Amino acid sequence: MAAIDTNVLIRLLTQDDRALARKAEAHLSAHAPLWISVSVLVETVHVLERLHGWDKPALLALLQASTSSRDFIYQDQPAVVAATQQWAKAKAGFVDCLNVELARSHGKGPLATFDKDAAKLPGAIGLGGR
Repeated sequence: MAAIDTNVLIRLLTQDDRALARKAEAHLSAHAPLWISVSVLVETVHVLERLHGWDKPALLALLQASTSSRDFIYQDQPAVVAATQQWAKAKAGFVDCLNVELARSHGKGPLATFDKDAAKLPGAIGLGGR
């Protein structure tokens, strides 16, 4: 098992640079499962949304497939799975759902937030806002 950075994961998922994608695929073949940190996951979701135009259904499909894949292991995998399930039905963003689930998995809830959508998540508490 080897860890990967966001840029390797992006190449695997988007195939936007064929030469780098082949290198990423070879690394996956040699070192599967690949370990993905929470920070790499957050950055990957952001890049796929903002730079590659992936929408929520596409990102949910990716998260659901990758959390059950033998090719990838996420840091705090149960929290990632729970956040994905939460995000499927929430108005809040994926990172908000992940923050709530990470806090819960470490016994540190509820998560205090000023974000009105995040405050509606089970395991979060709203502190009001403007």
